[in-house]
Amino acid sequence: MQTTIWRTGRILKIHDDNVCDLKAYLSEGMKKVNLKMVTSQPKYDLIKEVGRGSYGVVYEALVRRTCQRVAVKKIRCQAPENVELALREFWALSSIQGQHPNVIHLEECVLQRDGTVQRMLHGSSSGLYLPLVETSLKGEIAFDPRSTYCLWFVMDFCDGGDMNEYILTRRPSRRTNTSFMLQLSSALAFLHKNQIIHRDLKPDNILVCKARDGIEEPTLKVADFGLSKVCSSSGLNPEEPASVNKSFLSTACGTDFYMAPEVWEGHYTAKADIFALGVILWAMLERITILDTHTKKRLLGGYVQRGAQVVPVGEALLENPKMELPLPLKKKSMNRRMKQLLQQMLSANPQERPDAFQLELRLIQIAFRDYTWET
Repeated sequence: MQTTIWRTGRILKIHDDNVCDLKAYLSEGMKKVNLKMVTSQPKYDLIKEVGRGSYGVVYEALVRRTCQRVAVKKIRCQAPENVELALREFWALSSIQGQHPNVIHLEECVLQRDGTVQRMLHGSSSGLYLPLVETSLKGEIAFDPRSTYCLWFVMDFCDGGDMNEYILTRRPSRRTNTSFMLQLSSALAFLHKNQIIHRDLKPDNILVCKARDGIEEPTLKVADFGLSKVCSSSGLNPEEPASVNKSFLSTACGTDFYMAPEVWEGHYTAKADIFALGVILWAMLERITILDTHTKKRLLGGYVQRGAQVVPVGEALLENPKMELPLPLKKKSMNRRMKQLLQQMLSANPQERPDAFQLELRLIQIAFRDYTWET
């Protein structure tokens, strides 16, 4: 596949045999970016900054042709760890077959080097793309450090904040709890079917789209795939799809209060995602919160109390696998079947946890067979 890039003043054209022609105009001083089609009409207009994290900035934007709102995330690739997080997110989202209403959708990803831009394609041999891959693999910058590399992700726009904000600013609702459990289990089953292990499931990374069009409850979207892992095919049979429950990973990563015991040890599978979701559901049902020491905000999250010390559930289970978690903390917060399911999801032994497909089915059964959540 031939890729040609040429300059025309401040407008940069990109032509790729298998991609539509693009132009891009970038104006950092005005905090504005317009990705333009060859007709010179802007493709996206940035409206305002809506979020800023440790390695990226998120803007609300409009698609000029349809007036649809989208989110545009800019990631500066000035450090190897930023490059790795950005590429992991791109690889995961671009590998997904189809779309799911509860998983953030990547519309496109644009790679910028100084004044040159190119639409990102998975497996590209582009001279812009390969230095980023080399940087991720080597753990050191593999391009001219004087160059400015950025990745622009165009994704779904979520107007309801994250799951923490939504749950903790409203009165408890069984209807909302049930809806959120079904949405999240469906999203996780979809990701695992696509051989993706998220590795950082937490309420911060679950975005909310406000209810509309007659839908009573908001729509959740699992986002932030910077720590995710796309599992490759079986080593014995390259044609056989990988089983995320048999693909063992060794990099201990995630957010401590949602990490499974085996992640702390550095030997785990997709069952770690089941544990993380178990912590989220437990915290949601019983309104259990932890304090973020950096932002001083209350966040949904489970823990084990040791005197004045608060210990992550996974860490406590690693030290004492036979420990019995205090489920439920509050009377009538869940019924017997839900308590049993949460106990299994939060088991110290990954083999005792349901997989994502079993979990989705069991939550459907709980939601539609039980007309009351009382014990």
